[in-house]
Amino acid sequence: MASALAQVLQFAEPADRVLHRFFKRHPGMGARDRQAIAETVFGVLRHGRLLEHLTGGRDPRSLVLTYLTRIRGISQRQSEARLGPKDQERIQADAGPELPLGIQADLPDWIVDKLAAVFPPERILALGSSLQQPAPLDLRIHPLKITREKALAELRGSGLEAEPTPYSPLGIRLRGRPALGSHPLFTQGAVEVQDEGSQLVGFLVAPRRQHLVVDFCAGAGGKTLLLGALMGGRGQLYALDVAERRLARALTRIRRADLSNVQPWRIDGATDPKLDRLVGKADRVLVDAPCSGTGTLRRNPDLKWRQSAAGVAQLTRKQSAILAAAARLVKPGGRLIYATCSLLPEENPAIVAIFRDSHPEFALLRAEDLLREQGISVNSGEYLQLFPDLHGCDGFFAAVLEKRQG
Repeated sequence: MASALAQVLQFAEPADRVLHRFFKRHPGMGARDRQAIAETVFGVLRHGRLLEHLTGGRDPRSLVLTYLTRIRGISQRQSEARLGPKDQERIQADAGPELPLGIQADLPDWIVDKLAAVFPPERILALGSSLQQPAPLDLRIHPLKITREKALAELRGSGLEAEPTPYSPLGIRLRGRPALGSHPLFTQGAVEVQDEGSQLVGFLVAPRRQHLVVDFCAGAGGKTLLLGALMGGRGQLYALDVAERRLARALTRIRRADLSNVQPWRIDGATDPKLDRLVGKADRVLVDAPCSGTGTLRRNPDLKWRQSAAGVAQLTRKQSAILAAAARLVKPGGRLIYATCSLLPEENPAIVAIFRDSHPEFALLRAEDLLREQGISVNSGEYLQLFPDLHGCDGFFAAVLEKRQG
């Protein structure tokens, strides 16, 4: 475990990629051992600040042993053979409310400082505590292939604990981390893995069957698939991305979903000349912008150590540029939807405010009302703002801007 953690703590790559490579170099390792190592490594990352405080550094062995004893609750008797006197002393150290807020919330100080601009300390603590928990596994049904009731029955019939998600009418939440790759519902394209928060962003786009829709930063196609399904497989849906590899993954999923209305396009950036043919024609443009990913820290806890305030500053410049470029495609009466999986204000309302200052032809629509029209009740206000501690899903932000006629 310490060896795997030592490689992850270099923070040169995402933790899951590092672990995948580590396991490939140890082919004789059993599934149970791989699971134990992965859970421990991610547990250390989720509780990293407290563990560093208790151990006095980033020694992988000390971090692992202190995590297992302090967080996982392995008894002193079980651990005495492995922990030395100094380790024992650290484990017994106090971690009470007199500790700095960043350690209590287990977030870097730069993130705490940004959150403190909009949240009181007790809210930051609640948010930080929720981010220390593993995320649930959410699925989304393909409504053109199956109903949620039937999908729930089939999942439960195969021995899985499944419940409807509280907000998304297409969502299913599974208990544990079952392998789904060979499940018939997955192989037939009847369900896809998608966090409930991401599903709600798709509903906020509210595409219609006759629409021309652009998913400007489609990535591997999670939201694209939902938009295509909400359009009933009709209309025109363009899935744009700069990475061929991501679009290839999206294409595999699009084919599995039998969506013939989706056209993947690789572009060379937000100002690619091929976008000119779509200028002023789109009914809906979704900009799921590249961001800090702080809303996904339950899934990707290494992000809080791989990101930085300087990195976020670079991202905000990119977000503004992408949003402005995407706005060119929206026709009068059409809508531009800006979304991130970030918790940070400067990536969310601040970007929308900057955009509106230079694009007065776009009016902000109330997200809560748009979702209510579709039978979805989320107390969010003018923006869609989702938080793990309040909504049980990943952190998401979204704003809907409508281009005025004439």
